[in-house]
Amino acid sequence: MTELEKFQELKQKVLLKYQEHHPFFQGTWKTFSSQDIQNLIGLIEEKCKQTISEKWIYTHLKPETNSKIPRKDMLNILSEFVGFSGWDEFTFEEKIVHEIEGTPSEQVEKSKISKKWLLLLFIPLALVVVFFSKKEESKPKTIQLNNEYTNEKVNAEEVKVFEVKDSVKQELEIKEGKVQVSNNGNEKSKLVIQSPFYEPKTIVINSNGTTTEPPKRIDLKPDDYAMMLKAFMLSDIKDWQTRKEQLNKILSDNLEVIVMLKDDLGAEYFNKSEFSQKLIIPTASLKKMKIVEIKNDATDKIQFIRIKQE
Repeated sequence: MTELEKFQELKQKVLLKYQEHHPFFQGTWKTFSSQDIQNLIGLIEEKCKQTISEKWIYTHLKPETNSKIPRKDMLNILSEFVGFSGWDEFTFEEKIVHEIEGTPSEQVEKSKISKKWLLLLFIPLALVVVFFSKKEESKPKTIQLNNEYTNEKVNAEEVKVFEVKDSVKQELEIKEGKVQVSNNGNEKSKLVIQSPFYEPKTIVINSNGTTTEPPKRIDLKPDDYAMMLKAFMLSDIKDWQTRKEQLNKILSDNLEVIVMLKDDLGAEYFNKSEFSQKLIIPTASLKKMKIVEIKNDATDKIQFIRIKQE
């Protein structure tokens, strides 16, 4: 059986697994709606902790026939979704099943002993192949994220790092200012770094077959006004007049502030004057606010702030 035929079987198993969660759906991939696609994406994220894009599903799962199989990492995700450890296990078990089903009944007894020996030889061989193929893949690389000015490691709560492989975007965990990224030279990949307090940064790891060794360290350039605003919210400055003058310099006259309330109770809106007044006189509630988004205007003054209450 070819890999394309095995992929078609995997597609059918994915459809059956989807029907276990949504039994009202009795159609095929051809009748799979946009809502079904969103439901499937959610199920895969919940079970596999991985993301498959809507575009990828339209490209590889919706067509009745495929001219080539997708990347192996995507096959691994789908195989895990239907109950296997990955594509290698799926193709191995499927091969054994088809060999047994395709054997004429009158030949079963004659081939029983030889099949046992073949299986005993094949299983260790398959394990060796998988082991060495894994060894060939590059080990994950650790990258240190530092503040470019202070040379200190970044606060994990203030920065988000995403590893993007083609259309698949996965957020990486930051521990003590460090992230681990894969280094597979066979896939297009990049790192996308986002933060309300640092300038955004994109690091290309692999593009058009040209692999770039991931850096051991990435320096992030702080946004001066955002850092000042954070300091105002956390400090106990008593000179309110000085604070007022400094705020006037870094906040746009058209400032909009959205404060997301706790327990999903909605949001509050503040303009420049109202928000400045809250910052001039520090309170305990002010220190419990966390900035999650900042946008600047053409003059680099802060024009929009999104805050959540903790």
